[in-house]
Amino acid sequence: MYSFRNGGSSMSEQNAVKNDLSMAQEISALRSRVAILEEELAFAQDQLSWLKKQIFGRKTEQSSVIMDSLQLSLFPEEQNPQVQPKPETVTVPEHKRRTKRTHDDWMEALAIEEVKHQEEHPVCENCGAEMKEIGKEKAYDELVFTPANYHIRRHIVYTYKCPECGEKPENDTDHSDEIECCNIRRAEYPKPMIPGSFCSPELLAHIVYEKYAKAVPLHRQEKDLASKHIPLLKATMSNWVGNAAEKWCMPIVEEMHRMLLAGEVIHADETRIQVLHEEGRKATAESKMWVYCNGKLNDRSIVIFDYKPTRKGENAQAFLKGFDGYLVRDGYSGYHVVTGVKHCGCITHVRRYFVNALPKDKSAQETSVAAEAVRYFDRIYHEENLLSGMTAKERYEQRLAKVKPLLDAFFAWLETLQVSGKSALAKAVAYALNEKPYLYTFLENGNVPIDNNRAENAIRPFAVGRKNWMHSNTANGAKASAALYSIVATAQANGLNTEKYLTELFSHPAGTILLPFTI
Repeated sequence: MYSFRNGGSSMSEQNAVKNDLSMAQEISALRSRVAILEEELAFAQDQLSWLKKQIFGRKTEQSSVIMDSLQLSLFPEEQNPQVQPKPETVTVPEHKRRTKRTHDDWMEALAIEEVKHQEEHPVCENCGAEMKEIGKEKAYDELVFTPANYHIRRHIVYTYKCPECGEKPENDTDHSDEIECCNIRRAEYPKPMIPGSFCSPELLAHIVYEKYAKAVPLHRQEKDLASKHIPLLKATMSNWVGNAAEKWCMPIVEEMHRMLLAGEVIHADETRIQVLHEEGRKATAESKMWVYCNGKLNDRSIVIFDYKPTRKGENAQAFLKGFDGYLVRDGYSGYHVVTGVKHCGCITHVRRYFVNALPKDKSAQETSVAAEAVRYFDRIYHEENLLSGMTAKERYEQRLAKVKPLLDAFFAWLETLQVSGKSALAKAVAYALNEKPYLYTFLENGNVPIDNNRAENAIRPFAVGRKNWMHSNTANGAKASAALYSIVATAQANGLNTEKYLTELFSHPAGTILLPFTI
């Protein structure tokens, strides 16, 4: 009996141990599950916060909390003593500040219409004598807007006859001898810019400017013209625009492309475009509008849009064939296909990832890891902005002395972080580390910018216009839009009166190379 009870006690203890182990394993599994769920929840909250920020938030990458702290101490020594360079004297070229233009400055450049307020026969109320003018003064100025007006330009061709040569006989069957005796000549017959239409250079320039510079789609222009009793259909304007793109603009874009490839720096970016009728593709499929432009330090600006049905890197490789300079782009892996160039990363893109990783709780932003990363980049931009007035050689030297230590300190700090999972912060860290080799390339040349903001700014008007016209009907239409956007964007980037330039261009024969930075 004793041994039985002892044996029973042993079995009971073993069962208890087994139960304890099973419970411990279950608790451990539950804890792991909870940790995973918490991580997924944090990721989902980050995504929700980002979406809300995109829909309802301010369209800025600046955090008020971060910016406030930066205003107090841009270079906090206690946080980053290793990035402080040794004190030295640096001579920065003097900047010439532009004087602020007054109203009188720009008003005098416009045509002035004087409205004279006079008395017809001023008579002295005391003695009745006629009064004489002794002076005048300006009461005030008004800026007057005159709505567009339309009129018909009718071309009349005259015919002339020599009175000395006589007239051709009416019943003559053999004209070989008499043709020279009957000298009738007509003035040179003018050729319309688009055969069979009533389109004028001024009208076409206005239509193109409204759509591609002001994002006014053709159907809205049709309604506006109808309100002025001009029945000009959208389909007609579309044909005119396509004709202008093919015959006038595409040859210019080809020349601009040649000049772009001969340069030192090219920026690249792309955005979506929907083409409804494209062979082998659904109407809902997204195509891509690529944009390429030269560096901001060039004497003249060149902006070229290039339509392609996909985002494959082969498209950039084909466009950039023969280019061996610096290619500034974001972290899209497709750009790695482009060979023969020096790849430059975009610091703004890296910074943006960390801005998106900021905690939604503003009280926690300043002390967050993401905020610290943003502060590193703000210090880099602070130093870079001080170099704007320097030569390329001076900028190169000062970047090595001032900017490179900050970039080194950022990556040294970044590599100490231990982040995992799919959070916004983890994505930001991974993106920065992947782009690290390309973020140092700008240090090689003082003419290479530190970001791809130029391409992003160039493509923004296209994105705005897309919200209004929404899609292109055909691939040829998308290519025509690319050519017209190239011309308009380049003219604007060079500070031209774009509509005036277009009028001048369309007044010349089709195929004329009138670059949008030469007038």
